[in-house]
Amino acid sequence: MRYELYYWPDIQGRGEFVRLVLEESGTDYLDVARLPGRGKGIAAMMRLLNDNKSGFPPYAPPFLKAGKLVIGQTANILHYLGTRLGLAAKAEARRLWAHQLQLTIADFVGEIHDVHHPISGGLYYGQQKREAKRRAGYFTGERMPKYLDYFESVLSGNPRGSSYMLGRTFTYVDLSIFQVVAGLRYAFPETMKKLEPARPGLVTLHDRIAARPNIADYLSSSRRIPFNENGIFRHYPELDI
Repeated sequence: MRYELYYWPDIQGRGEFVRLVLEESGTDYLDVARLPGRGKGIAAMMRLLNDNKSGFPPYAPPFLKAGKLVIGQTANILHYLGTRLGLAAKAEARRLWAHQLQLTIADFVGEIHDVHHPISGGLYYGQQKREAKRRAGYFTGERMPKYLDYFESVLSGNPRGSSYMLGRTFTYVDLSIFQVVAGLRYAFPETMKKLEPARPGLVTLHDRIAARPNIADYLSSSRRIPFNENGIFRHYPELDI
């Protein structure tokens, strides 16, 4: 099956978590909104977004078209793909555990976004800069360490010799943790320099994922959109406090 990913063409955003799974698994897919040509690109994404014929219309990108299925919400997409692409545990309890971890990552990603847009996503950053700076102090001082400590504790609580979030089983959750660490290094480099030494498991996991052949190839290719100040992970030096 050729999967079709629908997400904004110029940012990594939440769609990147799906791209990483598709790239790691070597799956044939189309990043639809990035395709050139008449009737393609963003127009194709908006056309499907506004089409209610499926009976299960997504609220917003990213969403995935798999045959006749249209699946929305990042964690939901990954839950679907993981079992089909060899990136999920076999036991139901462990699949639910992976989904739980992914939902916690989604909560974290939402808070990361709200640092630079604490009032509204409909306003420019410059229109809420004062509020963003206040929020950033709380985020980097309390919320960011709390989330990272939680994920570090999951890693350290696994049996000895384990390498991944689900122990010895490599899953889509590991790819998402890689993306979170990479994104935080871009958005909050000074804060991450302070926090990383006490979270060696996350650092090791990030480096291990980055070295996987398919991921390394993807990261060095034009398919990987660079971090920028239009996505979730944005680097504003005044917020890295």
